[in-house]
Amino acid sequence: MNGNVRLMKWVTAGYEAFLGIPFIGGAIVLGFGWAPLGIAFVLHVITLILAHRQGVSAYGNILGLVTSFVAVIPIVGMVMHIITALVLAIDAARQR
Repeated sequence: MNGNVRLMKWVTAGYEAFLGIPFIGGAIVLGFGWAPLGIAFVLHVITLILAHRQGVSAYGNILGLVTSFVAVIPIVGMVMHIITALVLAIDAARQR
């Protein structure tokens, strides 16, 4: 895997994990007027494009795009951020 794709998967995994921290992630999302979800969406799109160009899987980032929309629901969003972070971290760690 291209180093840029792997790095972006780690970055998006870390960002998702941060947003999944109970109360803190939600407070940040609300405090910044939902902008962190838009940032997450853009990061996932960039990573998806890079992964597609390299011919590697991007299932974690597709899940991240869905999470960006579903995350407006408080508890569901937190759970989805955590699941997405785990999927992305596993995907980034598996691929060399």
